[in-house]
Amino acid sequence: MINYLYQEQNWKTQLSDLITDPKELLQQLQLSTDQLLSGAILASEQFKLRVPRAFVAKMNVGDALDPLLLQVLPHHLELEDHPEFVTDPLGEKEANQLPGVLHKYQSRFLLTLTGACAVHCRYCFRRHFPYQENLPKNNDWDNIRSYIQQNPQINEIILSGGDPLTLTNAKLELWVKRLESLPQVKILRIHTRVPIVIPSRIDDELVALLKKSTLRIVMVVHSNHPAELDAYTIERLQYLAMHQITVLNQAVLLKGVNDCAEILSQLSYRLFEAKVMPYYLHVLDKVKGAQHFDLESQKINQIYTALLATLPGYLVPKLVREIAGENNKTPLYGEQTF
Repeated sequence: MINYLYQEQNWKTQLSDLITDPKELLQQLQLSTDQLLSGAILASEQFKLRVPRAFVAKMNVGDALDPLLLQVLPHHLELEDHPEFVTDPLGEKEANQLPGVLHKYQSRFLLTLTGACAVHCRYCFRRHFPYQENLPKNNDWDNIRSYIQQNPQINEIILSGGDPLTLTNAKLELWVKRLESLPQVKILRIHTRVPIVIPSRIDDELVALLKKSTLRIVMVVHSNHPAELDAYTIERLQYLAMHQITVLNQAVLLKGVNDCAEILSQLSYRLFEAKVMPYYLHVLDKVKGAQHFDLESQKINQIYTALLATLPGYLVPKLVREIAGENNKTPLYGEQTF
């Protein structure tokens, strides 16, 4: 691995100094394959490379198949067309009720407060999402508040994006206070990859902001591989738990990255060490550009069967697929469910 001192840098500094040039990324990892570079440049023209240096520091130098690298390096296979892989695999256009509002499930909805991410994961199901048309402005709050009040079954709001932890604490606090003003809202869930790729984002100021909220805070992080959870990342995640913030993890099953029960088992144990509970293991959403990460149903079933045999039940994430238009995520296990 590269011995960088990026981990404990101020998170804003790290967020403003991302690697966005495929050539620089490959040079940092001492990978000079022309084929890798040319494919990465072409694919990055459609969906830009973005990766924090602290995350690159967890990668193995000289390894073109490093599982962390494969998640972020643009690849020429992204440019291929496959009829099953589309720009809106989850039907989010239909669920987009108001700017910033995605209401797919009865008791909760997503607020997409930003289109920005600290890292561009190549399998992202929102890689084609029209963020600029949908981001809520300050004057949209009245409409969002009215929408919540007109749907009394809503008791949980999910901050999503993009990644809500790329926002400043001041902007984050503004939205937390707005949601606190609605008695029907009890739970605030924050979906984020930032604590995995820039763990210093979990600082005293953020924890104090979350801890003082009258809402029950649940943070759902996104880690796919045990190598993402180094000692510093684990320490930062533990810090959340120390302050009574519930932390869950959702992972995506990815060909070449974590398509192995042993790797997924190691991930669950590392998460448990970090006081994070495994929550979901998602089957890949069929988004255009991510088809090279897809796995056959039989392979998925084999992996999950082996995982069930390896882990105690409380460390087994739920294997699920999200299907456009359904009222909940679809649990998967056994050939008949695929």
